[in-house]
Amino acid sequence: MAWVYLIIAGLFEVVGVIGLKRVSEKDNFLNNVILIGGFIASFSLLSTAMKEIPLSVAYAVWTGIGTLGSTVVGMLFFKESKSWIRLACILGIVFSVMGLKLVH
Repeated sequence: MAWVYLIIAGLFEVVGVIGLKRVSEKDNFLNNVILIGGFIASFSLLSTAMKEIPLSVAYAVWTGIGTLGSTVVGMLFFKESKSWIRLACILGIVFSVMGLKLVH
């Protein structure tokens, strides 16, 4: 169950980053709720997951999911570059996270 919490924590990190982007464009109540709520949920779930998953693995997987998700959201919704180099780096993150799961 800890791995489920960790994956959901990573997804909520993406929500928090979306809120951060939205606050940078327009600082209003809703965007702040998305920002703060996303990060509170993310840190809470990360903390729960770390009761069973070692710190180094949990943090690496959490940041990997956040980085991957934020990059994909940026490309799809915020018109960021979709170059093959960025896509190759995303693939590198995916393989690294899978490797950590396999070694754990």
